Amino acid sequence: MSTKIKCLVVDDEPMALKLIESYVLKTPFLSLEKKCANAFEVMEFLSDHEVDLIFLDIQMPELSGIQLSKVLPEHTRVVFTTAFDQYAVESYKVDALDYLLKPFNYEEFLHAATKAQKWFALKREEEKNPVEPVKDYFFIKSEYKQIKVKFENILYIESLKEYLKIWVTTQKKPLLTLMTLKKVEEELPADQFMRIHRSYIIALDKIDTVERNQVIINDQRITVSEPYRPAFHEFLERNSL
Repeated sequence: MSTKIKCLVVDDEPMALKLIESYVLKTPFLSLEKKCANAFEVMEFLSDHEVDLIFLDIQMPELSGIQLSKVLPEHTRVVFTTAFDQYAVESYKVDALDYLLKPFNYEEFLHAATKAQKWFALKREEEKNPVEPVKDYFFIKSEYKQIKVKFENILYIESLKEYLKIWVTTQKKPLLTLMTLKKVEEELPADQFMRIHRSYIIALDKIDTVERNQVIINDQRITVSEPYRPAFHEFLERNSL
């Protein structure tokens, strides 16, 4: 997408159409692709062209601006223009960028156009630097099956030599898997889980009580051993009133 926002102006009233056209032409970051008198002209134009933004009148014969907005391409955004304020709520239901109530001046128009400019700039930035979804689960091998374990369901993890017991909220018995505690610790988000003993990792949000150097999770007492106490006490201080 170029730095200029390609736009249409749509209104069935010639005077309103001419006014909004003049506003677009004096706005440096807008590029007027076409002006249309009704929704059908818009659909015909969009069959062969792409636009970013439509300044769209709501009350038009046969097909309203609200109805047209529901069939627009996904990437095309809308700023509604209307003389009737009862459409405000409905306009936001169809995800309009803004809503201009006629008669509006250039300052009000520019405010809506600038909001659109910021939206498109943010969209371009997101496309250049997509945010990877946060991982919130892993799969473990247990009893000849691959079992999905969601982080939010983990209470604590207990090491038994080369095996792990993963205690979860969704069942009474732990999940048993052949894995080291170090390996699973590397997979868990550090802001949600903490190793407090050479044999235990706990889910911090599942702690019910702390008594001296023990945490209680689901009636299970787990000792915070000496090497892990400084980090655990720091966590407590950060989250205590």
